[in-house]
Amino acid sequence: MAASKKPRLRLRDVALCRLLSVVFVTLCGVLLLIFLLASNSTSIGTHDVGNVDAYRHDLKFAKWPDLPQLNDLSLRLEKLNRLPPRNLDLHPTLAKDHIIVVLYVHNRPQYLKVVVESLSRVAGISETLLIVSHDGYFEDMNKIIDGIRFCQVKQIYAPYSPHLFSDRFPGVSANDCKDKDDALKKRCEGNPDQYGNHRSPRIVSLKHHWWWMMNTVWDGLRETRDHSGHVLFIEEDHFIFPNAYRNLQVLTSLKPRKCPDCYAANLAPSDVNSRGEGWATLIAERMGNVGYSFNRTVWRKIHNKAKEFCFFDDYNWDITMWATVYPSFGSPVYTLRAPRTSAVHFGRCGLHQGQGENKACIDNGMVNINVEDPDTVSNIELDWEVHTYQNQPGYKAGFKGWGGWGDDRDRHLCLSFAKMYHSKGTAYPL
Repeated sequence: MAASKKPRLRLRDVALCRLLSVVFVTLCGVLLLIFLLASNSTSIGTHDVGNVDAYRHDLKFAKWPDLPQLNDLSLRLEKLNRLPPRNLDLHPTLAKDHIIVVLYVHNRPQYLKVVVESLSRVAGISETLLIVSHDGYFEDMNKIIDGIRFCQVKQIYAPYSPHLFSDRFPGVSANDCKDKDDALKKRCEGNPDQYGNHRSPRIVSLKHHWWWMMNTVWDGLRETRDHSGHVLFIEEDHFIFPNAYRNLQVLTSLKPRKCPDCYAANLAPSDVNSRGEGWATLIAERMGNVGYSFNRTVWRKIHNKAKEFCFFDDYNWDITMWATVYPSFGSPVYTLRAPRTSAVHFGRCGLHQGQGENKACIDNGMVNINVEDPDTVSNIELDWEVHTYQNQPGYKAGFKGWGGWGDDRDRHLCLSFAKMYHSKGTAYPL
């Protein structure tokens, strides 16, 4: 009897051990799943995070030691940058050969309302992606963008904006030199520009934001880094006419044949006060800064001149391009445009103004821009010849810059933006 009970005890013990093993493995699996879900979740306010996991690697980003350490707000903004575009339910697909539109903004909500309203009336805008690049985080600006329903829209925020750092570089540091301080006598930090003035974070943010945006749009975002067509760049004080997108499609298609030496296509004349000649001909001229577009080939040429861009002592990105980057290409940098403008610069307040006590940057809160019938449909004829302007006035090689960009920290941060989406083995030559 005793001998016959022993095997039963062993079988019962074996079964119990197996049961405990299964329970243990299951419990470990559950705990591991909970840990993974917790580590992948992010709290980023009221924005939709339903598809954020699919965009976890949206920014092809390699940390470089030259970049400043992000603060809590910057880290949250980087997470927002990874979100997919909104309005995918309303506009699930993009048209073939679409031209991406990038809107470069700071904090002028009364301006932004005008440009968004004008974009809503643009023929073909629903076919493409609108990217809004913010220099800082401002709720009034976000509310306006949140109201967009006319196309896919993606917001990105410059995480190294001086406006996000209140107590250290790239913002204001306690030991920063100010105005025309002598760094040795004051024992303060900073390098003056060519006129003896030290950096102003509010001013240098203009150039930092533009350069960060360009590198991010062309090389960092999942939605754009494989885009080979043109990208259109506009700003928060550019009124866009209803025919702008259709005209730009025509210009980019005609450019290889009509103006093979043109680097870009523009919506407006380089002279911001001009509405165009009204001739029956296309215009090739110096590249303007209102509604400019170019492709990845041109971006590579610009990116290869990162050192020239980052070390030129002028806080304006456009003057930097005209005075040092474009001349370094070795031949005139022409852009192709129509003889009638499709965009207008309406800003009365420059240098990120318009959000102080006096908000009258727009007359009576309104912009009175006359949109005529020819501005509502594409008005370019395919058989037009090209009239080329040569030796136009404007900033050229030899101009030494307006200053504001003499601090070594700004220059090296600028260079870091050029490197941040490229490994050391594949970085383009500086």
